[in-house]
Amino acid sequence: MSLVSASVTRRDRIGLYSFAYTKPTSRYLEDDVQINFKALAVAVAFATNSAWAAIPPGYPTDYQATVDGAKKEGKLIVYSVTDTALVRPLIKDFESLYGVKVEYNDMNTTELYNRYISENAASGVSADVLWSSAMDLQIKLVNDGLMTAYESPEAKQLPQWAQYQKQAYGTTYEPLAIVYNKRLMPAGEVPQTRADLIKLLQDKSDRFKGRVTTYDIEKSGVGFNYLTQDVRVNPQVTWDLVKAMGATGPKLQSSTGAMMERISSGENLIGYNILGSYAVIKAKKDPSIGYVYPKDYTLVASRLVTISKKAQSPNAAKLWVDYLLSRRGQTLLANQAGLFSIRADVEGETSMAALTKQLGNSLKPVPIGAELLVYLDQSKRLEFLKQWQQSIRR
Repeated sequence: MSLVSASVTRRDRIGLYSFAYTKPTSRYLEDDVQINFKALAVAVAFATNSAWAAIPPGYPTDYQATVDGAKKEGKLIVYSVTDTALVRPLIKDFESLYGVKVEYNDMNTTELYNRYISENAASGVSADVLWSSAMDLQIKLVNDGLMTAYESPEAKQLPQWAQYQKQAYGTTYEPLAIVYNKRLMPAGEVPQTRADLIKLLQDKSDRFKGRVTTYDIEKSGVGFNYLTQDVRVNPQVTWDLVKAMGATGPKLQSSTGAMMERISSGENLIGYNILGSYAVIKAKKDPSIGYVYPKDYTLVASRLVTISKKAQSPNAAKLWVDYLLSRRGQTLLANQAGLFSIRADVEGETSMAALTKQLGNSLKPVPIGAELLVYLDQSKRLEFLKQWQQSIRR
């Protein structure tokens, strides 16, 4: 068994695409043992990985050809928006299973989309796999005919809403949260619903003046997508909340990290529509950070994985998709990366099972489908932005 170190690169260019998606800025980060224990660990790992490398139950009988093809390809290029530090355990585990080197390129969502489009048009070397939280842009790539269909043997373990045309699969189940400063907001003041938040901002307008934060949806496409999904679920409450936040003179940000840092410092007291997975990770290290999932409804977003139609390592790409969706990969995602697993059979604090037990029918996953493209239409986008501007910047 060989373990090949991941090649990880990162570039931060300004994208040319008109929608300004911004990647969260926050970063979340062996003892020597006697040689006989090392040998034992290697033996156990080899046995475990050999068992996995055998064709799993329910997989097609010709799957070994995919594994053999991936080993011959030897390398997999992944473009992703997920922090390298979070997924390094997955990368190492995948490499140890198949002996395929992963070149993991960590960038923001705008760059991922623009870079792939540019390289694809020039027929240059590009990603085999794209893994992004920009759900609408991932679906646009599918609809533009740039992704290839692959029916993963693990697809049957996913909710139906989390797969699209056998070309895009949801890999996480990430709730959006209200995040607040625990030192400066007493427990009894923390809103549990959007109606509570509206009332709090209206009743204590002086206290929250200039101390509310949310996405600047003109600069953050992820934030834009989240708010359009709010409108899909409950338009009246959404616009009432935007107006209530607007009346406080909110501090608009383009990333989750920027919002949470300002809440942690006390510059802001509360933030809306912040990705719960990052809030959970931050709260474990920062006693100032508290979060709640709105009980009226909690939006759930997902990171979508797709395979390029021009993939130079198509077999390795299939293995990566299957691994991400497998119980093994999903368990690592949930319990080591802190990202919420989308499989019902994975347990732990950051899992769909735990969230469902806690919130039940109030969970509202964003369906993966053509509906995500509605606000990529320029006229609809401009109309939505105009209404937001009138409400948030009064």
